[in-house]
Amino acid sequence: MGDWSNLEPLFDHLAVRPIDTVEQLEQWLLDISELSACISEEATGRYVAMMRQTDDEQKEKAYVCFIEQIEPTCKLRWHELNQRYVSAPCRSDLPLSRYGVYDRNTAASVDLFCEANIPLQAEDAKLAQQYSKVCGAMTVQYDGREHTLEQMSRYGQEPDRKVRQESWELVVARRLQDRGQLEDVFEQMLALRTQIARNAGFESYCDYQFTKYNRFDYTPQDCFALHHAIERLAVPAMRAIQARRRETLAVDTLRPWDLAVDPKSRPPLRPFHTGDELCRKCQAVFTRVNPELGSQFAELWKGGWLDLESRKGKAPGAFLEPFFESRYPFIFMNVTGLHDDVESLLHEGGHAMHDLACRDEPLMQYRDYPLEIAEVASMGMELLARDHLDVFYSGEDLERARRQQAENIISLFISVAILDAFQHWLYAEPGHDRAERAKRWLTLLDRFGGVEDYSGYESAREASWQRIRHLFKSPFYYIEYGIAQIGALQLWQNARADAEQAIRQYREALALGGSKPLPELWATAGLTFDFSEATLRPLIGHVLKELGITLPGS
Repeated sequence: MGDWSNLEPLFDHLAVRPIDTVEQLEQWLLDISELSACISEEATGRYVAMMRQTDDEQKEKAYVCFIEQIEPTCKLRWHELNQRYVSAPCRSDLPLSRYGVYDRNTAASVDLFCEANIPLQAEDAKLAQQYSKVCGAMTVQYDGREHTLEQMSRYGQEPDRKVRQESWELVVARRLQDRGQLEDVFEQMLALRTQIARNAGFESYCDYQFTKYNRFDYTPQDCFALHHAIERLAVPAMRAIQARRRETLAVDTLRPWDLAVDPKSRPPLRPFHTGDELCRKCQAVFTRVNPELGSQFAELWKGGWLDLESRKGKAPGAFLEPFFESRYPFIFMNVTGLHDDVESLLHEGGHAMHDLACRDEPLMQYRDYPLEIAEVASMGMELLARDHLDVFYSGEDLERARRQQAENIISLFISVAILDAFQHWLYAEPGHDRAERAKRWLTLLDRFGGVEDYSGYESAREASWQRIRHLFKSPFYYIEYGIAQIGALQLWQNARADAEQAIRQYREALALGGSKPLPELWATAGLTFDFSEATLRPLIGHVLKELGITLPGS
């Protein structure tokens, strides 16, 4: 599938095959789906191989070759097939209940297409790969050995404040070494993406991406309303959490290296020692939630569909990539032995269960699904697992883990508001310079941030946006986390009332993949697709109750 001479005759055949009846059209769509899955798997395989070893020139070359030579031609041929579908006389005779979402999305894709954008999109993808390569090469020397920046996170939880500060300063200094290079990469992306939007007839890249992501059920104005709700509800909650942290730590000023340590200066939670131990314990958690989920996770683990260990040359972060032809998901992580790794694997495991739930769906386009339900699958799994964390902890440590999870929920809402607001500004004002970009980032940190003091480290604070890979690799993908967290919190409340029914509805929704509109997917899971302040307020209240915090006026 990486050789165009193999692909061309398949596209040629699909371009001329009769689709005059509903039966012919349905079979044609299934065959398009199969070809799409095969090509996608080739691309995913090369991408994952490169991310696992960003310093391997051959793997990088194979991926770049695909996005330069195969993907552009495929995009043109897919557009031709989509046009053929949209023009098919019997298109309107297809059952709406089955093909409504496919029809809507395909029509939008045809409207979005612009041939002039194909080389620009290839260049954007290469720049994203360059970002991963730069970040994957970042290491520091500390405590007598070389560490990746992900591995350094463990020192941020050490009770010794001097160790925390030293390790934090090392990581920040290393990131700042490549600040200029990453600014260059992003500015090239900004120009490319702005041109892509204009070529496609959009006033802004925001409008372009909303169409590309098939965001038919909410608008940028709804996102701004969510930012405002987070500012009113989550920001006071986070500042109350941090004020309590400062008091418990008995420090005059909360510094950035004080944010991850246990407030009572207890040693970091160490829930596992090896990747295999993490997998074994997570399998036990999945089994408790639902025995079939445990069996499915074991199948992925034993089948080699996980790469968890952090190492030099490996790209940073955690993600899941679906292999659409094999119909298996691949989980990529950088574990450091901390509680965050537990939550990350439960999160990515939720994504994996989503893929496996809809793997028998014949149409590949429905084995993909909106991000706003995808993240409910993952965040919902984290909360469904909350009552089973005794697999990892007992006594005081169990209470600490649950408290950390609750605090992370509040932190996530704030991160979502900051990053989404930043992206809206970036692409609404594409002519801005670096100083203006830094100023806007700092303004948002002041608006939504906590009480920590960055005095003496102003450069680190203003460049901290560069750590967020979504800005470089998945533009406008972040508001989904905030929307989905609202869904996940609803699922958690439903499970507290009736766990068996909540989990059954959750799995029924996952099995639908992307075959239904977003509000219907949520409704199948027993959730209300609404992220207004009225919906968010009681959910934040439940989290604060878990933390024993009462805000003035609440």
